[in-house]
Amino acid sequence: MKISNSLKGFLLAFLSVLAISNVYIFSKVALKEVSLPQFGVYWFFFGLLWILLYAWYQKSFTLFKNLSRRCYWVLLFLGFIEVVSTYFFFKAIDTISNPTIVSFIGNIAPAFIITLSFLILKERFNFLEFWGMLLAISGAFIISYKGNSGVENMFIEGAQYILYSSVLSAVNAVIIKKKIKKIHPTILTINRSSFLLIFSILALLILQEPLTISFSALKNIFIGSLLGPFLTVIAGYLALQYIPLSRKAIIASTRGLFVLAGSYLYFGEFPDTIALIGGIVTITGVLLIAFGKTKFQK
Repeated sequence: MKISNSLKGFLLAFLSVLAISNVYIFSKVALKEVSLPQFGVYWFFFGLLWILLYAWYQKSFTLFKNLSRRCYWVLLFLGFIEVVSTYFFFKAIDTISNPTIVSFIGNIAPAFIITLSFLILKERFNFLEFWGMLLAISGAFIISYKGNSGVENMFIEGAQYILYSSVLSAVNAVIIKKKIKKIHPTILTINRSSFLLIFSILALLILQEPLTISFSALKNIFIGSLLGPFLTVIAGYLALQYIPLSRKAIIASTRGLFVLAGSYLYFGEFPDTIALIGGIVTITGVLLIAFGKTKFQK
């Protein structure tokens, strides 16, 4: 039976969501035993290995020959964005005790994507998208707010890292969506993992940290790298070849629910009531954004 492009895109997007949901869990477990530079070296080494094996199997290395000089400059720029964005992402996971909180607050990313699309790509947004943006930002505020009167201590520690990562991820998403027809997803994934591995090695050398880690940490990184740097990224990029970014966002909005279940099973942790309310508000905001974009496209 032949699978339609639309169904293929939804399946790939759902696979990407399942993979990234497990990344929150396995990376959190590993980061309890190793430092960020140690984690990055092993995580992205394995991630790069998986994508290179995939590229070899698909005979994708010839795709590099067809790239223009401008595409190489785009890859260079994306590489630097990915390094900073991914650093803040894992810094947030390392700082915040419950990965579910990271996932819920990260739902503000679509709001930044719409804003950048409006400013850079001159795209318009409608009534549903506007309210979706407000809900996503409001939900993130509810989760992050501690209730202290001082501005410096107003939000939970680590929320700022999610904000930085979300803004940079939005920049990355807008550029990739614009160039996805010219730069194959395999090339984008190889580029991302290569930059992150080089950065991790440099950080390890500068900080003079040991390369040796425990077997349990290596096991979690090994599994997580198959899900994260490889499966999440390649499936997400491939999905964008078949379905619009808005429809992918609908599926991606369920990520927090999977992370919530995983956090409870692995760590026995469940967010408090206010965090759950904020998480539901952010998910509702993402859904409104996605449905609003779909309505606009129709």
